[in-house]
Amino acid sequence: MRALVVCVIVSADGYYAGPGGDVTVLPFDDGFNVYGLERLRAADIELTGRVSYEQFRAHWPDIVDDPDASQIEQAISREHNAKRQLVVSDSLTIAGDEPWAASTTVIQQVQAHETVRELLDGDGGDVLVFGSRAVWNDLLVAGLVTELHLLVGAKLLGDGVPMFTGPPTVLQLAEVRRLEDSSLVLHRYLAGDR
Repeated sequence: MRALVVCVIVSADGYYAGPGGDVTVLPFDDGFNVYGLERLRAADIELTGRVSYEQFRAHWPDIVDDPDASQIEQAISREHNAKRQLVVSDSLTIAGDEPWAASTTVIQQVQAHETVRELLDGDGGDVLVFGSRAVWNDLLVAGLVTELHLLVGAKLLGDGVPMFTGPPTVLQLAEVRRLEDSSLVLHRYLAGDR
């Protein structure tokens, strides 16, 4: 059986993004990239919503060949490019000549729970969610998220997009550790009814 792992960076006061949805205000550092690469290597499917997918697709495909990119960014690009992409969206259409077109499947929101259950019942690497707050909030409430990895940064935003907007949900703390050479602290929680 697979695991559905959500990996998300948040401010110390629990914001997923700043005012207006600006994620660039979050405390990204090299530790975030190292941990993200580790999670990508453990996965064989990336699950996103339309907005995160479009942002990733616009940024990552060509980084592998960018001489100005770091080695870790190039490795992340290779991992993204090799993964099967599953996008939850009622509006996304993909042209055949777009990056990742051959490896991307788009499902409607009403199909998400059933599709994820089928994936989790199968064999293989993790199903990984980066970003995509609305998607993983829904899957968490439905008991389909296996682990929630919060990378909590040393920054207070004071306002913005809250990380979670569902009903009270109980999690089980599995691990807390500061990422090496990073100001980020990993809070790894077990979740779900599976």
